Amino acid sequence: MSLPVKDLEKSKRFYREIQCLREIQRPNFPFGGAWFQIGERQELHLIHEHTDATYRANKTTDPGDIHFAVRVRSFRAMLEFLQSKGYREDAGANDLMHINVVLHAPTGYPQLYILDPDRHLIEINAEKLD
Repeated sequence: MSLPVKDLEKSKRFYREIQCLREIQRPNFPFGGAWFQIGERQELHLIHEHTDATYRANKTTDPGDIHFAVRVRSFRAMLEFLQSKGYREDAGANDLMHINVVLHAPTGYPQLYILDPDRHLIEINAEKLD
């Protein structure tokens, strides 16, 4: 999966510190970016300095919008971790620190939604509510 980013260092910090992903080696492309390991076989590619990138300007944590999902072992632990970093359900819908928590989703498992620094929507879910 690849995402365009406006501020590479800010985005790298988000994916390291909030998503707890490990940065991995990236080929020497003629444009900026960073790669992160997701699980055992997936990677996230941040692309910087692309002249015609698509961004989600003014988007919120709407679960029906374009997003990607990451499964965690403990929903409660992840929710508490995000809250310790300043994420809040009562933050305004356009606030980057807004967290949309759906404990009893139609999927049958708990979900939460947050935005990265470029407003890319991320679903975080767990097999069950713990």
